[in-house]
Amino acid sequence: MQQKVLILDFGSQYTQLIARRVRELNIFCEIFPYNSKNFKIEDYKAIILSGSPFSVRAEDAPHPDLSKIKGKLPLLGVCFGAQFMAHNFGGKVAASNTREYGRANLSYVNSNDLFFEGVNEGSQVWMSHSDTIVELPEYSELIASTHDVKNAAFKLINEVSYGIQFHPEVYHSKDGLKILENFLVKIAGVAQTWTPDSFVETTVKNLKEKLGNDKVVLGLSGGVDSTVAATLLSKAIGTNLYCIFVNNGLLRKNEFENVLDQYKNMGLNVKGVDASARFLKELAGESDPEGKRKIIGRVFIEVFDDEAHLIQDVKWLGQGTIYPDVIESVSATGGPSATIKSHHNVGGLPDFMKLKIIEPLKMLFKDEVRRVGRSMGIDDELLGRHPFPGPGLGIRILGDITAEKVRMLQEVDAIFIQGLKDEGLYDGVWQAGAMLLPVNSVGVMGDERTYEKAVVLRAVESTDGMTADWVNLPYEFLQKTSNKIINGVKGVNRVVYDISSKPPATIEWE
Repeated sequence: MQQKVLILDFGSQYTQLIARRVRELNIFCEIFPYNSKNFKIEDYKAIILSGSPFSVRAEDAPHPDLSKIKGKLPLLGVCFGAQFMAHNFGGKVAASNTREYGRANLSYVNSNDLFFEGVNEGSQVWMSHSDTIVELPEYSELIASTHDVKNAAFKLINEVSYGIQFHPEVYHSKDGLKILENFLVKIAGVAQTWTPDSFVETTVKNLKEKLGNDKVVLGLSGGVDSTVAATLLSKAIGTNLYCIFVNNGLLRKNEFENVLDQYKNMGLNVKGVDASARFLKELAGESDPEGKRKIIGRVFIEVFDDEAHLIQDVKWLGQGTIYPDVIESVSATGGPSATIKSHHNVGGLPDFMKLKIIEPLKMLFKDEVRRVGRSMGIDDELLGRHPFPGPGLGIRILGDITAEKVRMLQEVDAIFIQGLKDEGLYDGVWQAGAMLLPVNSVGVMGDERTYEKAVVLRAVESTDGMTADWVNLPYEFLQKTSNKIINGVKGVNRVVYDISSKPPATIEWE
């Protein structure tokens, strides 16, 4: 059994980054809201307390009960977590009167402590807090400072409990991964045994035990997540897995046929269903983004249910849900997350489907899904595909959807994506696509005045989609692509490039 680390989430924007860094160390970890009752402390080898937008001095601040953790399991408090430890274990936290946000450098490090082994004075760290620890708890030891933050790191004497004011999980903390390794491996003794191969072995074994001879139906999308999920299920139950690929009329150009061709040699039992006319009919006249999502989701379930009923005795629905979907569905206060999108594969099914859900990837981040797929021999072309939203072009066509608008955007998207591949830029982009705006733009073609559509090109770099930055594509490439689109796609006379980052913008426009 894998040794695990528990991350208690207090609502920090960086909590997922902590998990990602821990996973990079080949250590399995899980995130739960600090007040969740869905975990058992005894299942974990170490505990990490995340940051938070709250102040520990506020009346509505999180107040977790650490009585079963403190002094009993290795404990690391990060930012708010460190302040909570200081505030509640005999120290003092106050509002900071100096700037404590952004890059800082360690001015003092106790390198004799295993926690900072291999970390020297001057090492850059990332601060992000408005409170500061002004007095350490009585039975504690200072182990690091910066020029502006005296109590940048401390440990509690006679127990394995550490607190740090900075964020080791972010890229800007240059020795952050080393510090986490020191704490988890050298101090807490957590085994580094969580690898793609071990995940496949354990997951297939668990799927066999859970599913037995039951039949599973799974909706393939052609994307990485559903493909890897299908391969894992196929390894476990073979021909008892039935895959359905639905064409909702909002796929990329020729994607329905191309994806079916890709699956031919993978040994998967796949049925293609072209329901594009049905989707477009239901979407007619709907321009609200959430309304479109709900229609697409409802019709997909109806089509999928029709097909599932053609298979006798199906008991399970397989889904390619991944960990960010799960985390974004629960906030640190236990309620629905404000950022959850309705097309995430999280939540229940309509009662009429009567299927239990199986989600073999629900504990993996996107890059981990790709590594697992690679370990099972899935073709790199499939694994390297950019993420594509469940509602497809439905949320890239702003406003109402028509067959003509879909055709137009498919052509634009095909030119953009093929251009990225031809110029060797595709693999350096995490996700790319085009948006069709609900406005007409004046233009001139030949001697005639035109009044046609404007499109937006978007390309971002990211690791898991939680944060993303726009890709600085070469001007020559953008110029060539713009010319190809305007000259080759009837109805488009203007092309613009989106240079917004996430946050504050999202990757998709709707």
